[in-house]
Amino acid sequence: MQFSKEDHEAVSDAIQAAEKRTNGQIVCVLAHASSDYAYIPILWASALALVTPWPLINFTPWSVQRIFLIQLLVFIVAALVFFLAPLRLALVPRGVRRARAHRAALEQFVVRRIANTRNRSGILIFVSLAERCARIIADDGIAQKVEASEWQAAIDALRDNMRAGRIAQGFTAAIERCGAVLAAHAPPDGSPNELPDRLYVI
Repeated sequence: MQFSKEDHEAVSDAIQAAEKRTNGQIVCVLAHASSDYAYIPILWASALALVTPWPLINFTPWSVQRIFLIQLLVFIVAALVFFLAPLRLALVPRGVRRARAHRAALEQFVVRRIANTRNRSGILIFVSLAERCARIIADDGIAQKVEASEWQAAIDALRDNMRAGRIAQGFTAAIERCGAVLAAHAPPDGSPNELPDRLYVI
């Protein structure tokens, strides 16, 4: 999904408006996918190839060499088919997709230097499109003051807009709700803006 210049500006404006009411920092990241899951086609193709010889051994008079060639062909064809992006993602268990998205969010939290702010009141709003996953990760300074459930309204707004294909609007709605939470628990104290007010697309 392509983001227009106007979409990026809308997200940046929303971040700037929200941060005027708090000493917290808001960082937004949109990932097309949290992993390429390159190992998944190999796993499934291997499993299919391992099963293939058994009915051939039991129900055909074919030689070992012929069965081996069929097994090899099954592996190659299955791997190529399973490498197709939509099918590859469909073969990934939901729990694995969620775990990969959470790991990617934690990596972005570190990469974007959110934990390096003076007040430790930064948050990450992370969306992974392929996994259809949204996460909000708060730094220690704000996490100690805010129950995880308080971020749920922002997550709900983000997911509702994502389902309708309105990713930019989802981010702006989530930013507004996160800004309200930050304003209540981390009011302005004159701290400088330490992180860029922008949407990262990876």
